[in-house]
Amino acid sequence: MIELDRVSKVFPTPQGSVTAVHEVSFEVEAGETLCLIGTSGSGKTTTMKMINRLIEPTRGTVRLAGKDVQDLDLIRLRRQIGYVIQKGGLFPHLTVERNVGLLCELEGWLAAKTRERVHQLLELVNLSPHDYAARYPEELSGGQRQRVGVARALALDPGTILMDEPFGALDPITREQIHQEFLQLRREVKKTIILVTHDMAEAFDLGDRVALMDEGRLVQIGTQDDFRDRPASEFVVSFLKRHLASPADRLVGQALDLQVPIVRDRCAELLAVRADEEGRFLGVVHEGALLPEAVIADDSSLKEALQSLLEQRLPALAVIDARHRVLGAVTPRSLLGRIG
Repeated sequence: MIELDRVSKVFPTPQGSVTAVHEVSFEVEAGETLCLIGTSGSGKTTTMKMINRLIEPTRGTVRLAGKDVQDLDLIRLRRQIGYVIQKGGLFPHLTVERNVGLLCELEGWLAAKTRERVHQLLELVNLSPHDYAARYPEELSGGQRQRVGVARALALDPGTILMDEPFGALDPITREQIHQEFLQLRREVKKTIILVTHDMAEAFDLGDRVALMDEGRLVQIGTQDDFRDRPASEFVVSFLKRHLASPADRLVGQALDLQVPIVRDRCAELLAVRADEEGRFLGVVHEGALLPEAVIADDSSLKEALQSLLEQRLPALAVIDARHRVLGAVTPRSLLGRIG
């Protein structure tokens, strides 16, 4: 459990001082994920960094599992808390195995135990140890680097994980895939997580609750339903309107891939949508196979379409109207063009 009790941070400036965080109080239950969100300069990252004392609070108390973090040895504190940053924050001169196992080495683990733990964690984040353990960060994609960063944060099995905009640098398709993996991982490891993001849709997707900050103050904390049904102020209403009107919420009919043909009979196309004589959906043709499940309604969002493509590992989705007539198809390429 994480507790913040009237925590403030004041930074000195040549002109005097500036209050970055003003008397913020909240609790995060064991096993809960809280997403901290706000505009740039709202104090969300400063608030998170006061938990592992990367930034020391000016006033107030931060408790971890009931203990004031100021009373804890700094090194022990930070090794009790996993920390994930944007782009993974990996050491470029170390292999994936060394990056993930570094804290185990610093704790004095035997090499065999460290290697076993590293391989276990790589499997957990969907990276084959055989294929990835000996690689260097420059040999990895953005999504792979982020997975390695998460594995490293879990190395010492901490009860708490802090994540500072971990998915912000990823392209939309990779980010959506990593989101799904994060949710699965969260269910498996059952950690207490604070995740900082500037993306309200991401916060709603990944967090059990969301804490919205503005100008160093906590404006509202609650579930997605709390924010949508019971916004605390006009600022919250305005923030939701601005930040939930994302390209991913557009409808799939706006992202049709015109290069995918609609055919009436069997064909040799590598990728096509098959319909009957009245234009009703029969299936998506891919490399000679007919995929009747590859379909989505035209009033679905781009985000829903992308999730369906990733979860079912489909090459395309046919877009149909209320009468099941085919309007076209969406593919990862066409969705990326709209969302990106």
